[in-house]
Amino acid sequence: MKRALAVVTVAVLLLAGCTRDERTSSGDSAGVTGTITVLAAASLTESFQRIGADFEAANPGSKVVLSFGGSSTLAQQINSGAPADVFAAASPSTMKTVIDAGNGAGSPVVFVRNQLVIAVEKGNPQGITGLADLTKPGVMVALCAEQVPCGSAAETALTAAGVSLTPVTLEQDVKQALSKVSLGEVDAALVYRTDARAAAATVDAVEFPESAKAINDYPIVVLKDAPNKAGAEAFVAYVCSAEGLAVLTAAGFQTPEDNRETVHSG
Repeated sequence: MKRALAVVTVAVLLLAGCTRDERTSSGDSAGVTGTITVLAAASLTESFQRIGADFEAANPGSKVVLSFGGSSTLAQQINSGAPADVFAAASPSTMKTVIDAGNGAGSPVVFVRNQLVIAVEKGNPQGITGLADLTKPGVMVALCAEQVPCGSAAETALTAAGVSLTPVTLEQDVKQALSKVSLGEVDAALVYRTDARAAAATVDAVEFPESAKAINDYPIVVLKDAPNKAGAEAFVAYVCSAEGLAVLTAAGFQTPEDNRETVHSG
């Protein structure tokens, strides 16, 4: 019951997404200069690399420095004093640790959502069609560690399916879990749909219904001690703009309105 209440509390705190005004145009960011350091969840890698390049093109004299990793690890770095301007997390509960420590300059906004799939070797040689197949003898599975948003989401999905399994490895971010499949070190991994799509040349994605119960909201915030606060605010506005969201949805992310009845804080 306490966990359920915590999920609801976090959801209420961070339910507000990018506003309609923020989504209409990126024009307000024009003229921003200097370095903007962005710490972002590993699952945002490809999208934020594109958004960062687009932002720089729209703002000559600006430079976006991106650092990706597990959301919980990045949150610890921020709370330990790592200098950064913007934090984009893969779950509200991870973002809450930064806000509770007093390191947010304002209220985070949810800008996209993400959903799990089962990543399998190309051609799906094990014939995996759902979560229950991951428990078959000889099937090796990689999961994200529980403290990482993708690991918490996987736990929720497995519980919803009534499936219990022992992974052969627990990884610190979703890219590491996915790489185990790409390299042939495991047969399957629970990863975000966007990551599987980005690695479509080396893995296939198997959709499963229980993933609808473990959709993660992605909040973003300007950090309190941001060295380039004006640049940070402009970058967040750009992420929320029509241009930024077009990049994200093309990668497979959902907008905050999609499946709004399902909120997960892991």
